[in-house]
Order: sequence, then C-alpha cells, then structure tokens
Amino acid sequence: MEKKSLHGLAKGTSLEKITEMMALGEAKGTMMYYALARLAREQGMDDVAEKFIEAANQEANHAGFYAVLNGMYPKDFWGLVNGLQKAEAAGEASLMKQAARLREEGFDDAAAEVEVFAKQEGHHGALLQELLDKYKKNIDTTGKKVYVCGVCGYEYVGDLDAEPDEYVCPVCGMPKKVFRQK
Repeated sequence: MEKKSLHGLAKGTSLEKITEMMALGEAKGTMMYYALARLAREQGMDDVAEKFIEAANQEANHAGFYAVLNGMYPKDFWGLVNGLQKAEAAGEASLMKQAARLREEGFDDAAAEVEVFAKQEGHHGALLQELLDKYKKNIDTTGKKVYVCGVCGYEYVGDLDAEPDEYVCPVCGMPKKVFRQK
C-alpha cells in the first residue's frame, strides 16, 4: 500500500504560516548546530561536536518535513533538480574564486576549507546529473524561457513573470529580480 503524501497539506490552511516558520526555524537550527560543532571541535571537544552534529542532522530532517507539509518545493521535483544541478555545478567555480579572495586576505586555513567545499559543490552537480540521466529527467529547454539566478546560477525554466512577486530562488533565497533571461 502506497503511503499518502504529506505534500502541501498545510498550504492554504490556518497552519501554513506557522509551518513555514517552523521550516525556517529548523533550517536555522541546522546552521546553528553545525556552527556549534565546528566551534567545539576547534576547542578540542570532539564529543560535544558529535552531539551537535546529531542535533543538526535531526533539525535538517525536521526542516525538510515542514517544507513538504507546506508544499514549499514541487511534488514533481525533477524540474527543480535540473535547475539545482546547474547551480551546484556552477558553485564549484564560484567558491574557488571565494577561496582565492580568502587567500589574498591571508586566510589560508579558511581558503583551504572553501576549496574543499567547492569540490563538494561540483560533486553535488555530478550526483544530480547522474540522477537526471538515470531517470531520464533532463529538461528539454528548446523553445522555453530559461532564467538564471545571478547569485547562485540556479536555472528556472518557464515563465518567471507568472510567479508571484514574493518568489525567491530555491537555492539561495534571492528575489526573482536577480534572475536574468538566458
């Protein structure tokens, strides 16, 4: 028996706003716990760091749950994944530039970590492309409008003007005014 989807159950209900706040709060909690884990590791408290990482992973799961409950991402997610793949692949070069800037400022340790992150972003792009290829979900953009987020490189396929003014990039959260037609 197929499990009923929770996608969008809170959307349009009295629970929508609180569910959105919960999703965002849990996402911020993820960031906070990972930051605390880093700080604990810097202070030689690896056991404390591991507990913070456990909490961060759970917070991330909670954020995803609330996002699904509110329908914050499309149930048919392949179009989003296609755009994410482009952003993740472009993220590697963007972060390498950031690492170079950090090096210029003399922050070699931070630069080295950002270089690792850059390679991970490129890897994410490759992973997503592998999934798109495996499930034959590459989006044909022939004859369609494609808009690119000027901050992260996410590609939106379709009529961006049809989106509400409040539309934000699903990757970096920037408003639709930063998108440019490709």
